[in-house]
Amino acid sequence: MFDALIKGSTIVDGTGNVGFKGDVAIEKDRLKILVGDTSSVEAASTIDASGCIVAPGFIDVHTHSGLVALSEPLNDPKIRQGVTTEIIGLDGLGYAPLSKTNLEMMLVRNSGLDGYPDLDYDWSSIAEYLERFRHTTSGNFAFLIPNSCLRVETVGWEMRTATEGEIGKMKDMIRRGMAEGAVGMSTGLQYPPGSYASTEELIELCRTVAECGGVHVTHVRYDLGDGAFDGFREAVAIGVRSGCPIHFSHYFATIALRGQTARMLEFVDDARARGVNLSFDAYPWEAGSTMLDIACPQEAYSGGPYELLKRLRDRNEREKMRGQSPGILGRVDGMVISAVRTEKNKWCEGLTVGTLADKLGKDPWDTMCDLMVEENLGVAFYNFGGDMNDVKVIITHPAHMFCSDSLRIGGMPNPRTYATYPKILGQLVRDERILPMEQAIRKMTSFPAQRFGLADRGILRDGMKADIVVFDPLTVSGVATFPNPKQFPLGVEYVLVNGKIVLERGKHTGATPGEALAMRGYVRS
Repeated sequence: MFDALIKGSTIVDGTGNVGFKGDVAIEKDRLKILVGDTSSVEAASTIDASGCIVAPGFIDVHTHSGLVALSEPLNDPKIRQGVTTEIIGLDGLGYAPLSKTNLEMMLVRNSGLDGYPDLDYDWSSIAEYLERFRHTTSGNFAFLIPNSCLRVETVGWEMRTATEGEIGKMKDMIRRGMAEGAVGMSTGLQYPPGSYASTEELIELCRTVAECGGVHVTHVRYDLGDGAFDGFREAVAIGVRSGCPIHFSHYFATIALRGQTARMLEFVDDARARGVNLSFDAYPWEAGSTMLDIACPQEAYSGGPYELLKRLRDRNEREKMRGQSPGILGRVDGMVISAVRTEKNKWCEGLTVGTLADKLGKDPWDTMCDLMVEENLGVAFYNFGGDMNDVKVIITHPAHMFCSDSLRIGGMPNPRTYATYPKILGQLVRDERILPMEQAIRKMTSFPAQRFGLADRGILRDGMKADIVVFDPLTVSGVATFPNPKQFPLGVEYVLVNGKIVLERGKHTGATPGEALAMRGYVRS
């Protein structure tokens, strides 16, 4: 007897192949595909999936859930979209491996991205951190080693070049971290202190990542050289010289590249034709989100978050920084504050920096500086830097996979946190036919699983892990909007994680069967 049987569905198995009629049986945490007459098959419970599609659980390859998933373990915004696995530690920013002092500083430094929830911050190694996700959350999590963590544990928080000895120590940390379960390394080359790394430093680190079988996931230096392609050229050069697979985070038509998606995809094709092992992700939204302190120049972070706060409080230092990030400051009327830490400033959420400045009688720069000081850097924003016409071209490329790049904090988050995957399946697949259903599902299941070495996920095939989503293709939709972002989607009926039902008829069961995933298996404690 099986533990569960999903009956009457169309199975879209994640490979990109055409869907077929069949049933899915679950025994413990594994699945089996059944075709033909299954009327005699016995199961402890049966799910009627008539009229629905059954697919592998979705894998979100770029998220910022590394703390909130521990403080909000039901993981509702993701589970209700059908996301069963998230990759964390993106943009070179994360929480292991770190000493106690550096962990506390990193929590402040990243609080505009991940918040600062009330947790026992009692880990230091990657193994200890990943153990916190085992059977305590509703979804699975895989981890990329953030290069900022490597840097602060060896070089410190200063803006300087790493020595040969320090690079050697970072490489040892990568080997240890990969052995403890990481699937690669991430860099965020606009976010200090990881952005202080030179190209040569990154080549050396990536050589070790490649030796360990991992991938380098990079948020490139968008302000490098021509401000358009030179950051991506650096990333490709790192891949070529290190032999490490390269994955571009949120390959997005920024203002400098608006309307140039053909050139962007030609760049990818040219690199792949030369043998570069290259893939990328992109989210189906025109707005991006990040921490407000990205408006500060790189050198202002030297010494760490408390030194940055000192500079923001000092009027003379603040004036030196004014206008040093023209790409940000030139768009203040479009920068919407999405999250703050304190109750006294909650009224700011949902308002643009320009509106706040008018209300407070200040100029935009002082408005941002004062808010960052009052919130101890815990401020996030989104802005409309993209164009959906560009997005719709980018997501059709065969090297593309989907992500949400979601922030889980604040009262007015970018709606991608709540609506990304149902939006793809509803608006882009069903309504606009930008992609066939089978290809869209491949881009959120088997392709990311293969890229990040999650060998038993991403495909509905006998013996694979039972991470499964059941959705109605006629009603699935993401209903979250920018004015009302915290709305759960429609049409996602059931979600199973490791064989356990976590979403039943659209309602969370309270189950927390999540695992920390490594390349080719679970992270073992």
